Amino acid sequence: MSDWNAQTIAEFRANAGRVGGVFEGAPLVLLHHRGRKSGREFVSPVMYLPHDTQPDIIYVFATRGGASTNPDWYYNLAAAGGGSVERGTDAYPVTVRELPGAERDRVYAEQARRYAGFAEYERQTAGVRTIPVLELSRA
Repeated sequence: MSDWNAQTIAEFRANAGRVGGVFEGAPLVLLHHRGRKSGREFVSPVMYLPHDTQPDIIYVFATRGGASTNPDWYYNLAAAGGGSVERGTDAYPVTVRELPGAERDRVYAEQARRYAGFAEYERQTAGVRTIPVLELSRA
């Protein structure tokens, strides 16, 4: 795990889910996933979008900061069909569903409207890959 991730995770846990720096004021979860090859458990801090009406559903975005490939956590969650999250002081297992087509586009557009960096990630990956959006539902 990178020092940056370790520092963000420690700050998240010390402050009931709130962190400063680039994530200050943004909704953040710690995403627990098991390596599909190694079997090791990993924790990744990621921004999320809450569902409009269902508090037990959130959306996460496999942006990898606009890189040309998906992050490892995306492949791990997709392969396993689930994982768990720490959200504030709550921790719970989740099931995973990748959003298709127009549903994905609608949710991603809302995240990009709220956080300009997500619009930039989409511009950076245009013609290379479509950034996956995963729906995480409390199991």
